[in-house]
Amino acid sequence: MDGQQAVEHVPVMCARIVELLSVPLRAPGAVYVDCTLGLGGHAEAILTACPDAALIGIDRDRHALDLAGERLAGFGDRVALFQARYDELPEVLAEAGRPRVQAILADLGLSSMQIDRTERGFAYRADAPLDMRMDDTQRLTAADLLNTADAGELIRILRRFGEERFADRIVRRIVAERDAEPFAGSARLVKLIEQAIPAAARAFGGGHPAKRTFQALRIAVNDELTALAGLLPAAIDALAPGGRLAVLAYHSGEDRLVKNALRDAATDRAPRGLPQVPAELRARLVLLTRGAERPDDDEVQINPRAASARLRVGERIDEVAA
Repeated sequence: MDGQQAVEHVPVMCARIVELLSVPLRAPGAVYVDCTLGLGGHAEAILTACPDAALIGIDRDRHALDLAGERLAGFGDRVALFQARYDELPEVLAEAGRPRVQAILADLGLSSMQIDRTERGFAYRADAPLDMRMDDTQRLTAADLLNTADAGELIRILRRFGEERFADRIVRRIVAERDAEPFAGSARLVKLIEQAIPAAARAFGGGHPAKRTFQALRIAVNDELTALAGLLPAAIDALAPGGRLAVLAYHSGEDRLVKNALRDAATDRAPRGLPQVPAELRARLVLLTRGAERPDDDEVQINPRAASARLRVGERIDEVAA
């Protein structure tokens, strides 16, 4: 994917995110953190709409950072980019000298670059090395996981991260085949999955039969839910009063973590019956979205990758006493 393709990338629910996050970013000196910068589409829209705001952009994928840097070059010194996992947010903000910020976005979906570059191994519709690493400097690949994890671990991964009903059947075939020849490419795995899933389920299951397994492997290889569980409290801590956190999730495991974290932060933690809630037990957020907002039909028609997106937003209402 070249720079032009990056510019053509369509960020999910962009107008709504700009609407929600631009409110605290109107103040001079405001800082917006994009925890999953990707190709920079949301960041470009927010920096354009909020001319006084600066960006701290984070991504673990160095290739995405390079393309985003080209895209955002026109904003000059308003942009600072960091290669890091998003649960390293406190360290990034400390390095940037901005421990408190006005807006944070985490778009948890894959970028178009990661999907469309077949050599990255994320897509199941083209034969490619089973890689799936967001940071290509890490050791573990999807092939490593498939070839070394025991059957019980693989079943747990497919069930937990992919909600795959036929995890047992798929894993039995994986274990039998890897003993004859280790897995290296995606086409062989896709064929195995198609053979393992009953024909009736393939016909009426909705979507490609390999989708859930590939999702599960990607999440496991990149330790995504652990990173998300670390990000959410750190992001809430990093918000200045009036600051807003927005998260775009794309599957139930992610959205459950986001929902619970925002709900808990928006709830007083004091026992019932206290005449006054101590400051350290008061709610830290107010929720700005009622449940999870979804893209409308027009957006999904233009950008089918937005179909599973779920947006939740909270606003920091006060500092908690030490």
